[in-house]
Amino acid sequence: MSGTDKTKASIELAGPIIILAEPQLGENIGMAARAMGNFGLMRMRLVKPRDGWPNIAAQRAAAGADHILSRVELFDTVEAAVADCSLLFATTARAHDQAKPVLGPAQAAQEIVAEVAKQGTTAILFGRERAGLLNEEVALADRIITFPVNPAFASLNLAQAVLLMGYEWFKLATGGGLPFGMPERSERASQHQMQAFFDNLVTELDRVEFLRPPEKREVMLVNLRNIFNRMEPSKQDIHTLHGVVMAIAEGRKGPAKGGVLDGTQATKLRALLAEQGAPEGSSKGSSVRGLARLLRRNPTDAERILWQALTKDRRFAAQFKRQTPVGRHIPDFVSFPRRIAIEIVHNDESDAVRRERDTRAAWLRERGYRVHALAASDIETDLEVALDRLAADLF
Repeated sequence: MSGTDKTKASIELAGPIIILAEPQLGENIGMAARAMGNFGLMRMRLVKPRDGWPNIAAQRAAAGADHILSRVELFDTVEAAVADCSLLFATTARAHDQAKPVLGPAQAAQEIVAEVAKQGTTAILFGRERAGLLNEEVALADRIITFPVNPAFASLNLAQAVLLMGYEWFKLATGGGLPFGMPERSERASQHQMQAFFDNLVTELDRVEFLRPPEKREVMLVNLRNIFNRMEPSKQDIHTLHGVVMAIAEGRKGPAKGGVLDGTQATKLRALLAEQGAPEGSSKGSSVRGLARLLRRNPTDAERILWQALTKDRRFAAQFKRQTPVGRHIPDFVSFPRRIAIEIVHNDESDAVRRERDTRAAWLRERGYRVHALAASDIETDLEVALDRLAADLF
């Protein structure tokens, strides 16, 4: 079944025994066992099941609760089935006019937990599908359990009744902890990241003349910014939104008009992505590859200049790749045959960007790569000197 995971340890607690008095259908026994399995109840006793035991219909309906059916205890009478119980509850939808405490499921669960804590043996007795429990069977019980249901339609299916009691007991016995929660989100995006995304979005909206008429432009921008601020996006959210904007801008058949950032915007994009940090783990390999494609389509001015030089200069031609993943990192340029990485250092980098580059460099060096840093300003102002220094350092 969809919620069954045999790789996880089953929870088995010292809970109440479930006693079914003369159950008529094997299917109901199997579904009751399934309900028990949902809430860690392991002990089932049957009193004279009509269709005998073992029962193939019960096994089919148990849907994986065979471990409960394999431990079933058989009895000829209800008296024998409850003989060792120190606290017995009888479930019924009808008033039997007996002077016994009448409890709801939650109250009964509290008493069961308390009795188990004192090493007592507790049991819950369920009646026949058609007629329920007899008066003399209810008389054996210490307490009566009835469910808060529609009085005009109070009859519950046998497995439903077992399920309700199992739920109330298990919730109390385990503290009501849920088996899973919402996946942990990445930390909230910084104002710097929000601004970089918004600048990118506005650039693309201007290219398609969305922000019209001019006199309403500022109001439209305020409204757009408030939309994203109300979302309280995480770093990963902003990363995804960047990709959405770029994909729309580029169109289905490759980069369209306006689909590539200019040098200044590309530098902001790299800063944004560096502050978010590199994806970790092999499960995010597709994210790394997608990020590399995004960066290749949007080079900074310094990267564009250096790449053109590396492809034309005989000292470097055909040796380097641009924005290519190495594990979970993406250096600006990498030569796999020579195990060399080139990193471009841009002006006015934030501390987060520097930390990310240092982390990437350390990771590459541990794997035998030499890492060479070039200032973007040197590339843009005196490319030949930068190339000579690079060649002297690398070769």
